[in-house]
Amino acid sequence: MGNYDEHLQARLHNLGRRVRSERGRLGLSQEELAHRAGLHRTYVGSVERGERNISVGSLYALADELEVPASSLLTDP
Repeated sequence: MGNYDEHLQARLHNLGRRVRSERGRLGLSQEELAHRAGLHRTYVGSVERGERNISVGSLYALADELEVPASSLLTDP
C-alpha cells in the first residue's frame, strides 16, 4: 500500500504544479481562481501544494476557469 500512497502523492503534487502554472499564465490570484471556480481560496492553495485528493467536480471547475481540458491537469510528466 505504501507504493500506491507515494505514487498518489506524486500525482497530486504534479496536479498542483499544473494548476499553479496555469493560474500564473492567466495572471490570476488563488483568491480570484477560487471565486471563479466556486471554491474556497484555502482549498485552491491546498490543491496547488498537493495536499488534496480533489473531486472530479472540483477538477472540472478549476480546468474550466483555467481554460484548459481537465485531462491536461492530470497528465503525468
